[in-house]
Amino acid sequence: MSFKAAAVQMCSGVDPVKNAAAMARLVREAAGQGATYVQTPEMTGMLQRDRTAARAVLADEAHDIIVKTGSELAIELGIHMHVGSTAIALADDKIANRGFLFGPDGRVLNRYDKIHMFDVDLDNGESWRESAAYTAGSEARVLSLPFAEMGFAICYDVRFPALFRAQAVAGAEVMTVPAAFTKQTGEAHWEILLRARAIENGVFVIAAAQAGRHEDGRETFGHSMIIDPWGTVLASAGATGEAVIVAEIDPAAVKAAHDKIPNLRNGREFSVEKIAGAIAGGVAA
Repeated sequence: MSFKAAAVQMCSGVDPVKNAAAMARLVREAAGQGATYVQTPEMTGMLQRDRTAARAVLADEAHDIIVKTGSELAIELGIHMHVGSTAIALADDKIANRGFLFGPDGRVLNRYDKIHMFDVDLDNGESWRESAAYTAGSEARVLSLPFAEMGFAICYDVRFPALFRAQAVAGAEVMTVPAAFTKQTGEAHWEILLRARAIENGVFVIAAAQAGRHEDGRETFGHSMIIDPWGTVLASAGATGEAVIVAEIDPAAVKAAHDKIPNLRNGREFSVEKIAGAIAGGVAA
């Protein structure tokens, strides 16, 4: 059956309490537009480059204000509430970049820890070492919901198509990609990557993003998107500021896409052999 999905675009700051209030306001707006599934961005609770300052306000899952607020909103609004991710303190002094999906009764239906760590050096001088503070996840799941089979990814995961293919093969009809893409990489690759993941797997992609210049000085790309299995952008937000985008998701479109292009069924096992070329008498041999 079809359902109405919303992606909430935010510009999270360094104060989890303020971010929780902004999340609640925007999620209520999304539910007011008829959305029964609402997704927030990666790091909904806090974007803070100063790790010492971040650790000072981090909480474990049982005491985290974003987790608490997400659960309460699910109950209040009778929705499936997806906190795209927030930073959760772990026992080993590391942090999890963890997403939560709450059912309408407020219970956690799924947790997903970001698998691929954003360890990159960009040519504009930005350098990121997510693995220095965060513990990578190691488990992907496909969650059976009353309205769809749902798969999970977070931000940098979108550059690893094997993750999406594995979940599509396992039956995922909707893939979720909450993100805090940098402005530079977003301008180059954001829409292309999201549409490619949708097209090559014949699935819907819902991607709520952080947007604009944040209190910690970073700048994120925005352009939250909802994309159908044929690669059509059903809804998108702007480059900066808060936004709520909504689109109708009909899982029947997934079957239609797979019937047209049955690449999930047509895939074949193969081997890769690396060989060395040799030049003999000026002719490649």
